[in-house]
Amino acid sequence: MAIAFFDLDKTLLAVNSGSLWVRRELALGHITRMQALRASLWLARYHLGLVAMQDALVQAIAYLEGTGEQHMRERTVHFYEELVRAQFRPGALRALEEHRSAGDKLVLLTSSSGYLSELVARDLDLDAVLCNRFEVDASGLHTGRPLGEVCFGEGKRFYARAYADQASIPLSECVFYTDSYSDLPVMEVVGRPVAVHPDRRLRREALRRGWPVVDWGMPDDAGAAALGLPPQ
Repeated sequence: MAIAFFDLDKTLLAVNSGSLWVRRELALGHITRMQALRASLWLARYHLGLVAMQDALVQAIAYLEGTGEQHMRERTVHFYEELVRAQFRPGALRALEEHRSAGDKLVLLTSSSGYLSELVARDLDLDAVLCNRFEVDASGLHTGRPLGEVCFGEGKRFYARAYADQASIPLSECVFYTDSYSDLPVMEVVGRPVAVHPDRRLRREALRRGWPVVDWGMPDDAGAAALGLPPQ
């Protein structure tokens, strides 16, 4: 048995769910134009290498202070059903089934929220979810603080190593699929790092190191049918 770790945005999914979430929250009036602009600027500065995305994630979590957990869960369900659920790459679904047939553990390793990640894990029948979770007080309100390590960059490696240790499986026997250069800390410690539709920096690094670069395609009706969804 081995562990197959999968990133979510632009890897299992053909889209970035975070960007979709910001646009939808703005359209529904849940955030202001200034908040949406600030989020977009953080993303732009990150892609230019001017700021650490971990800082942006901590800031985003802080904005949740005082909001209700149950309300957030309900909003995330609607968001997932409307904009995300039909966006799984067909190659991702095939890779999941190949690892499942081999008896490997299937683990989502993502910077997305636990609210969204749990819905993905349910649909894809995954064994575990390693993601960003938020602290909630006794009254059911977010405190604005992350629950545990922030799952990004070095934080992803922390969670991957902890899960592998708990399962008594060396990381050298694990595979990790991702599109992002920010996941280099995990790719460097697993036995089989695979770049899926990689960003420019990761593609360059993968070619330099001889890591596989794969194309999992774009969502289609066959992929939707595999999840029991109506044709798009």
